[in-house]
Amino acid sequence: MVVGIQVDPEWWSSGVWNGRPIGEFLRRRDVAAVFRFLHARGVSYGRIAALVGVSPNRAAEIAKGVRQVTAYEVLERIAVGLSIPRPAMGLGRHEDAGGAQDGSRASSVGGGAGQTLAGEGASVEVSSLARLCLELDEALASASVAPRHLDLIEESAGEHMRVYPSASPQVMLSLLAADCREIQVLSRRRQPAAVQARLSGAAALLATMCADALMRLGDVAEARWWYRTAIHAADDSGQAWLRVLVRAQAAMLPYYYGDPRQTVAIAEAALAATPTASSSGALAAAGRARALARVGATEQARSAIDQARRMFDQAGDGDTDVAFKFPAKRLLLYSSGTYTWLGDTSEAYRVQDEALRLYGAAPAAPIDVALIALDRSMCLARDLRAAEAAVTAREAVADLPEAQRTEIILTRATDVASVIPERYHRGEVAALTDYVQVCRERARRLGTTAAALGP
Repeated sequence: MVVGIQVDPEWWSSGVWNGRPIGEFLRRRDVAAVFRFLHARGVSYGRIAALVGVSPNRAAEIAKGVRQVTAYEVLERIAVGLSIPRPAMGLGRHEDAGGAQDGSRASSVGGGAGQTLAGEGASVEVSSLARLCLELDEALASASVAPRHLDLIEESAGEHMRVYPSASPQVMLSLLAADCREIQVLSRRRQPAAVQARLSGAAALLATMCADALMRLGDVAEARWWYRTAIHAADDSGQAWLRVLVRAQAAMLPYYYGDPRQTVAIAEAALAATPTASSSGALAAAGRARALARVGATEQARSAIDQARRMFDQAGDGDTDVAFKFPAKRLLLYSSGTYTWLGDTSEAYRVQDEALRLYGAAPAAPIDVALIALDRSMCLARDLRAAEAAVTAREAVADLPEAQRTEIILTRATDVASVIPERYHRGEVAALTDYVQVCRERARRLGTTAAALGP
């Protein structure tokens, strides 16, 4: 919890900022001035952020004037969090606001001078109709999100995507939650379609990262809910590539923790979402291939991985480590899984070597490299090289930072041990099983992440 100097409610009646009463800034709802006023009195931006329910970075950006606050709900939250009297900011009760609107409507449409149109016993002033038309146009065109604010939301989502592959899921969930809450508040107000589409697009990416982080932690039920939210947001964004991407990512959950046949179905839904080739489509095809191989559909799996290669050649991403992109090294990661489950170990070893070369000695996405190493362990186990398989699997887990030794990795390590014949379950194989159990116990002590996504 952020602690520090407390906000004194007396400041709002007697305080002065830049030689003028702070009340003037409150009446104008100048939140930037309010935040700077508090900061000058020793209240940190972290403390301000905690009181009003935004991230410290957002609080600092608001104070600098980079972000504007116009959403009524956010203004209310600021008033409550900072103990500002609601009337000082022109924030009446909701029913009062509604009454004022009703009164305004009555005065604008009712009596007064001007030409009238009569019919069926009713009359409406032409001047009032013109004014009402103008006000309606303004209402339809208005938004509580400034264009620069939208840019910053999307830039923040992009920054999360850049750091996500190398960060621990626990850390990412706490960062993502703040942005999700901001979009939630903004989306509760009516927004023009173009604005809402951009908010929904950012929400889809953020929700997909939340779902993926929860999947990595093994929280299957929560991950499933977040993938559903991501799909809803992607559909609302109207962006075909995003609809494909989110479904392709959601297909991973049953592959790791459920029935791979569901992965096939979700991947096929992703491929059906757009007729044009895309890197997201190549991802969906590769995920489908890996799942088909896992359920023993040999010919279909080989056809699907060929399809993924063709789609990648048409629209694959260049070399990058940004989350949800599909460069050549990620295609090789999926190919590794496909050939491993097909039992084609010679081709799997070749693909794995090429993938590891592209990821490099210091990979920005260490979990990808660990999954490739665990595929190799599975191949070694199938080739009856039990001790070597166990050592490779243990090293794959141990090479990860502790916070990244999550359930998705430990489940794959368990898969390796499970395919080794019982007669070899001693020595290195027994050590692998024990090590995985120790890692699970240590992961539990890191604590639950549910609170990071709570209200």
